[in-house]
Amino acid sequence: MRFTVSSTALSSKLNALARVINSKNSLPILADFVFDIQGGMLYLTASDSENVMNTQLELTDNDSDGRFAIASHDLLEAVKGFSEQPLTFDVDLQSKITKISYQNGLFSLPVESADEFPVTQRISDSATEIRIPNAMLADNITRSLFATAQDELRPVMNGIYFDLTPDYLALVASDGHKLVRNKILNINSQQPAAFILPKKPASLLKNLLGKDGGDVLIRFDERNAEINYGDGKLTCRLIEGRYPNYNSVIPQNNPNLLTVDRLSLLAALRRVQPFANDSSNLIRFHVEGGKLQLDAQDYDFAKTATERMACEYNGQPMSIGFKGTAFIEVLSNFDCQEVNIQLADPSRAGLVLPSEQPENQDILMLMMPMLLND
Repeated sequence: MRFTVSSTALSSKLNALARVINSKNSLPILADFVFDIQGGMLYLTASDSENVMNTQLELTDNDSDGRFAIASHDLLEAVKGFSEQPLTFDVDLQSKITKISYQNGLFSLPVESADEFPVTQRISDSATEIRIPNAMLADNITRSLFATAQDELRPVMNGIYFDLTPDYLALVASDGHKLVRNKILNINSQQPAAFILPKKPASLLKNLLGKDGGDVLIRFDERNAEINYGDGKLTCRLIEGRYPNYNSVIPQNNPNLLTVDRLSLLAALRRVQPFANDSSNLIRFHVEGGKLQLDAQDYDFAKTATERMACEYNGQPMSIGFKGTAFIEVLSNFDCQEVNIQLADPSRAGLVLPSEQPENQDILMLMMPMLLND
């Protein structure tokens, strides 16, 4: 079997697929890429047994169809750094060797039968479908990932919850201390459905999805999801279980509204946070009139810091504690100029929202307060 392919196109596809492969695998063949040549197309597959990625590219030339596996590490090293040029694979399945020739040389690598490669789980015919713009899904996953938990006792918290309702599609993530809820208002279904996307496939999608303006088609059943994007597909096993009622923890009436420049507050928190106690990371927010004061202290090491900044505030004077590192993460995952911080009292959750919501979206982040000592 002989075929020719663009070096840069192949390298790009392989590097994208390589992200799914684990450094240690339950089956040796899971360290391989599967090559499947059919009708002038090369179909590439990589897997870690729970997540399977597929992509394809057109061949410049080929003489027959066939299927084989080749070690991912060896091939990635071999094709790395090539300038754009044709690579010709001569595959001998009897001797289990492929010779790969290029403009100035040739190298050979062992190949294996692809028959041992695990079969991808099939999505049921009754699967629910969601179609969502590529860039919107990428933005929402990026905005949510930081809030997912690492909780062995409650695995449902370790992923992003997709909640399809008659009014909207919500993407939700929470670790019990902070929560992100993204509503996409123009995607809905009269037949409610939901799934929990694990962190690894979510991270893969974050890196794979571009800003090309196309749509992503998500098909899912009770156990698996199939996500089709551009010329690729990711099939993954879902987290099973019931996600907590996230709407019940979002306060409906936080009357004290603080509006502040996001980047100014982010910079101030980054300056003050190193002076907070290492174990608690507590930052005191004191807001009164048009001033916000941030205080951090670590009496064990005689460290304190205070910074004041201008803001707009329409409520009662208040002091409330938040975890500094978590608040920095929250602000870092917005891209607006100003944020609105809605507060009720020092014992109730604070809400952080963009001052202007993106079109057809409703973004909200929640921060649980920390107890102040005085």
